[in-house]
Amino acid sequence: MSLELSYPVTLPDGQKFDQPSGLFINNEFVKSKAGKTLDSINPSTGEVNGSVYAAEKEDIDVAVAAAKQALPGWKKNFTGVQRGIMLNKIADKLQEQRDLLGAMEAWDSGKNKDNNAVFDIDECISTFRYYAGWADKITGRLIQNDPKKLAYTVHEPIGVVGQIVPWNYPLAMSAWKLAPALAAGNCVVLKTSEITPLSMLYVAQFFKEVGFPAGVVNIVSGYGATAGSALCVHPDVAKIAFTGSTATGKLIAKMAADTMKLVTLECGGKSPLIIRQDADLEQAVKWAAVGIMSNQGQVCCSTSRIYAHESIYEQFLQDLAAHVAKEYKQGTVFEPDCVVGPQVSRLQRDKVFNYIEIGRSEGARVVLGGEKNEQGDLSKGFFIKPTIFADVKPEMRIVQEEIFGPVVSVGKFSTDDEAIELANGTSYGLGSAIFTRDIEKAHVMAGEIEAGMVWINSSNDSDVRIPFGGVKMSGVGRELGEYGLSMYTQAKAVHVNIGLKL
Repeated sequence: MSLELSYPVTLPDGQKFDQPSGLFINNEFVKSKAGKTLDSINPSTGEVNGSVYAAEKEDIDVAVAAAKQALPGWKKNFTGVQRGIMLNKIADKLQEQRDLLGAMEAWDSGKNKDNNAVFDIDECISTFRYYAGWADKITGRLIQNDPKKLAYTVHEPIGVVGQIVPWNYPLAMSAWKLAPALAAGNCVVLKTSEITPLSMLYVAQFFKEVGFPAGVVNIVSGYGATAGSALCVHPDVAKIAFTGSTATGKLIAKMAADTMKLVTLECGGKSPLIIRQDADLEQAVKWAAVGIMSNQGQVCCSTSRIYAHESIYEQFLQDLAAHVAKEYKQGTVFEPDCVVGPQVSRLQRDKVFNYIEIGRSEGARVVLGGEKNEQGDLSKGFFIKPTIFADVKPEMRIVQEEIFGPVVSVGKFSTDDEAIELANGTSYGLGSAIFTRDIEKAHVMAGEIEAGMVWINSSNDSDVRIPFGGVKMSGVGRELGEYGLSMYTQAKAVHVNIGLKL
């Protein structure tokens, strides 16, 4: 299939734009060397939204070379103040086109536009503005232990950074990675997901428009097995930052090890939500629904395991089912009252449904949903009804394995110790939540849970100023906040002899 470097698109809501189809390398859109392409499928209809060029090893080599060539000038000629100004200009561009970008993100990934996708654009804006503020505040330390010797540290950019983003938050996860890397003075080659390539390619042109030098930011689409692997093994790439499945994270860590690359891996999760007997049940129900039904359950830190105290267990199940049935309407992405859209692809929908069948076969009780949604126009898309399983046991696969869909398993506990044991009883450790009116007990339990993040009386309300990441099989390193910035610098020590004589 032969493509132009862009083509006109009219979205279902009437908005029009030119969709780039090329690889964004050295501030230009170019065709892939082999001319291969990939299709973006509309999750609501199963139809092809558009096609873009797919990068392979040769294209990654060109992109990395561009980034490597740009690095010395980017480090030497642009101050932190200048980098911050450019990052703020990116935020301005995102703000100006918020509605269009939200519509594009919905169209490409299956998010509802008004109740989901536009808020991802807000997240991007906040992230770029936050790290714009950090760009001129990256400092080292003066270390003077001996009057005759002076030492100081400087925090330098790592160099050429490879970044691989997932399909569940195409723009937001790109912003999480690009903003701190650029604030710290690195050059970047970012690979989008092959499932959702469109929106980030459109945003790529903003970097040229606001004044980033050629080669500092390179955006390519491509498959993980080809473009992703080439990025991970490239000797001129100093770091890989990845968000995605634990299985893929393991492969990336192995590939990066041969060239001693730094890695940040934000991987899968099976996050627990504990509801104590003294919890505000109404709030627990609402937040529990947010924690698993948001973004169609396609959230790495979704609280997909719920443990309710035995005294409130049945009431919680009843209230949760009623709340989800009433408030989490399913529909296509441009319906204003739709909350739960389709899964991102046919493959993902079938994977989620397979887990639902596994849950049934393991003996879990279906309280709500448990089916593909094939009503009316939804039959064309990749829809799974919001599903609640009850009476789950720790050894069940639906409890141990990441489903990544609008499917939650609910069990009961009798003591706090049992709740902690259940919460820690998986190989994952990304997010977790505790609902209780006893704030002292909440802090004690937060310290006992094996997770990178604990929410007390809420779920999944992340913030760009607060570090995001996990422990155990949920990954390595942190994103967001000052911790996220530190992942993109390295300390250099400078020793100054001011009187030491041999």
